[in-house]
Amino acid sequence: MGEQVYVGNATVDAAGDRGWLLGHFKPAGDARHSTDVEIKWGVHPRGDRRTRWVTGETRTALLMLISGRFRVELPGRSVLLAEQGDYVVWGHGVDHSWHAEEESVVLTVRWPSVPGYAIPQ
Repeated sequence: MGEQVYVGNATVDAAGDRGWLLGHFKPAGDARHSTDVEIKWGVHPRGDRRTRWVTGETRTALLMLISGRFRVELPGRSVLLAEQGDYVVWGHGVDHSWHAEEESVVLTVRWPSVPGYAIPQ
């Protein structure tokens, strides 16, 4: 059995896996491996944007602004996160995209953790 405790730093650890700290993509036996939930510490420079919309969504997500100014695009709606702690939640079947209007840090929680959504680098 792997280590059941992991202590880290979100900024340091996020750099190693496109921001993702916890989810199905971490090695089995690692305390950060989960098929129930994914957590991301997203650090985005001004102007950063998702390269394409997520479609066919099968997860629920919560995206919370830590700092900066961040916009989430949803079908027929654009949500601006401008104050620390602003957040948006969307569920199954809701397509989405995003972009950083200013340098931003966001925390994303998605559930369940399933493969198939990563954009090739």
